[in-house]
Amino acid sequence: MAVESETKINPGKIKAVIFTKTRLKERIRYYFGDQLFPEASSFKYLGIIIGSDLNWAYLVSCTLRKAWKALHFIMRILKKLNNNTKRSAYTAVVRPILEYGAVCWDRHTEGQ
Repeated sequence: MAVESETKINPGKIKAVIFTKTRLKERIRYYFGDQLFPEASSFKYLGIIIGSDLNWAYLVSCTLRKAWKALHFIMRILKKLNNNTKRSAYTAVVRPILEYGAVCWDRHTEGQ
């Protein structure tokens, strides 16, 4: 008994991002069948924000904002506890936010 597999596309999750340094004279439109993909200047893939200019500034600012929120939450909740507990909470909650995807936007690699 064969199982048919049909690819389903969710149009609400699709964005067209053009990666180029040149100025386009005419906008490029991307279609799937008769469905036009909306153009965007960036998109989120596996939690990493990728911009059309391949600049990581927006990703870094979003990551820092998220880490600050987590840090302030920890500071409010654990303000009367000892430093070891605070350090453990920072290591468990804030550091993973800061380190997630760091290998993607790090300029240096180990092989160089």
